[in-house]
Amino acid sequence: MQLSGTAALVTGAASGLGAATAAHLASLGATVYGLDLPKAVESAPAQPDGVTLIGADVTEERPVREALERVAAGGRPLRLAVSCAGVAPSARVVGRRGPHDLDLFRGVLNVNLVGTFNVMRLAAEAMSAQEPDGAGQRGLVVNTASIAAFEGQVGQIAYAASKAGVAGMTITAARDLAQYGIRVVTIAPGIVDTPMMAGFSEEVRSGLAATVTFPQRLARPEEYARLVAMVAEHDYLNGETIRMDGALRMAAR
Repeated sequence: MQLSGTAALVTGAASGLGAATAAHLASLGATVYGLDLPKAVESAPAQPDGVTLIGADVTEERPVREALERVAAGGRPLRLAVSCAGVAPSARVVGRRGPHDLDLFRGVLNVNLVGTFNVMRLAAEAMSAQEPDGAGQRGLVVNTASIAAFEGQVGQIAYAASKAGVAGMTITAARDLAQYGIRVVTIAPGIVDTPMMAGFSEEVRSGLAATVTFPQRLARPEEYARLVAMVAEHDYLNGETIRMDGALRMAAR
């Protein structure tokens, strides 16, 4: 699937994986619409050419539909939707202050899993109404899980559950959407050098990098972005969760 001359929707686009993905897709000729919470959009730096940020909560239907209406008004076919929006609080099933807060657990699933599903279903609806390309494709959905979906660490119960849900949706969504010529692929990153990681000391960052098999460093957001583009260009990738982790298998803590 060619990206040049098409439109792409990227969530969590004000920073981290989403920002890197939006910039890379724009460099390949796509017109990118990036969604993030309104406060994040307001404080985001100037965007590269071809990227427009829109304030929207991915867990709500109306703002996502309105964003997709802006995409349609732009005149380019929506061929790619990438979900990078997510949260990762830490809490144990039972901790010093008692059991895991139920509202916190629900909140993490709401953003990471329900938000991803919400964007996928609405973007796929928009894609399904478009004319297919020469290969019969109408679009691609790329969702973001995590290696925590498979080896969640201590304190990651809510995050691991939400990301396991994202990985679990992949094959079913691919089968559901095959009749429309829409592919679905999930990427499960390992430890990525995002703004969240910037708050850790160099000692902690070096320790995390040392746990990676090879290359022994943190992943870069740009590497995630390049993998999204590779998936878009590789028409036979579908229904798969791809680990991008340097062969890292997470320990218990």
